[in-house]
Amino acid sequence: MSLAAVTRVRVRYAETDQQGVAYHANYLVWMEVARTDLLAAAGFPYRRLEQEGVFFSVAEAKCRYIGAARYDDEVEISTSVRNLRSRTVVFSYHLAVEGRSIAQGETTLVALDGARRPRRIPEDVAGALGGEA
Repeated sequence: MSLAAVTRVRVRYAETDQQGVAYHANYLVWMEVARTDLLAAAGFPYRRLEQEGVFFSVAEAKCRYIGAARYDDEVEISTSVRNLRSRTVVFSYHLAVEGRSIAQGETTLVALDGARRPRRIPEDVAGALGGEA
């Protein structure tokens, strides 16, 4: 069973255009917030991972826009681990406002060592993410 979590963010004025609609690039930022929340909930906040020599780098990011978030909306981001391999992890995101889908996304992260070379995801991290690497 894969790990899942829900994060909520409120759309700030600075994240919108003159019409009060959230700028599209912010969706990727919100997905990052949700991903870091999920990792922390699994017991592996980024700070701890980096102290242990594991650095996750985004290799690919996708976002399919379905609707709009507007100023002061509360965006609910459901995040899960879709796929876990020895060196990569794929996170899946569903973004909604009041139950209305506004976007779906996915990021693929690769694990790196301190010299920024690909490395295996440690067994304890992989286990916490719901699989074996």
